[in-house]
Amino acid sequence: MARYRLRFLLQEFDLPRGATLLGRSSECHVTIEDPLVSRQHARIVLEGDEAIVSDLGSRNGVKVNGVTIRQPTLLQDGDRIRIGTQELVFCRVEAVKASAKTTGFLRHCAKCHLPYPQEVGQCPNCGGTESVEEDTLSGQFGPQERASWSLQLLIEVLDKALTMGRVEDAERVVRRASVQVEERIVRGEEVDGEQLSMLATAALRVALASNDPTWAAWVPQVYRRAGLVPEGAALEKLGEAGARFPEVREALGALVSHLRASERPFSDEEARQLAHLEGIRAHLASGRAVLS
Repeated sequence: MARYRLRFLLQEFDLPRGATLLGRSSECHVTIEDPLVSRQHARIVLEGDEAIVSDLGSRNGVKVNGVTIRQPTLLQDGDRIRIGTQELVFCRVEAVKASAKTTGFLRHCAKCHLPYPQEVGQCPNCGGTESVEEDTLSGQFGPQERASWSLQLLIEVLDKALTMGRVEDAERVVRRASVQVEERIVRGEEVDGEQLSMLATAALRVALASNDPTWAAWVPQVYRRAGLVPEGAALEKLGEAGARFPEVREALGALVSHLRASERPFSDEEARQLAHLEGIRAHLASGRAVLS
């Protein structure tokens, strides 16, 4: 009989026979800490060789391969299940290959000559799928340098997509970039504050342009997990997003509480930014316009 797993960032969860609950509550079998996730958000039922996912009346819905499900849906090996800002991959154990594809290798689009990470699948700038032959430009770097270079390219592509008004393309790129950052946090690696600020600002622009709180709520979450204080344009965009989306206000509160409870010392600049963040939170709570 087939065995199945859920892959989430660098973790994998074996799915037992019967029902598996996914949600924000600690009583769920898979707990996802995300303000866009309901306490009991979704259920996966494993019977025989079939796995069926159902939305449990969640506030923000469940997507399978990018499509919101309206009824119980049969899962196939490799299906992507999106809950809040998190994406889980449904895997049939026998189908999982021993050598997973690594990320960080760059391709050059043959159409517009823009470099982009190969895991994106197609050029986010022009949509082209053909590349020039020099498609391993990052091979000269080690894994960590390659990851930073790959993330930087994603951020540049993301900014260009937003400048061109291609919000859907930008959303796809920010999803790939967010996975790279989240995996780095899970591995215990340092996250570059400047890169995170640029990615956060772009993610907030995506949320505001699409009027969808998903990526706006993700920004305070990732800063909390990275233990960093938002800065610059990201800090200002958080105020703008918080005025529009209640989910962001909730996530901002959790971020401020976490940073204040942190035992690590803050630099003078970080302390100033944290005070600014607290001011934004206070103005949002009072219902007044956010001060810059």
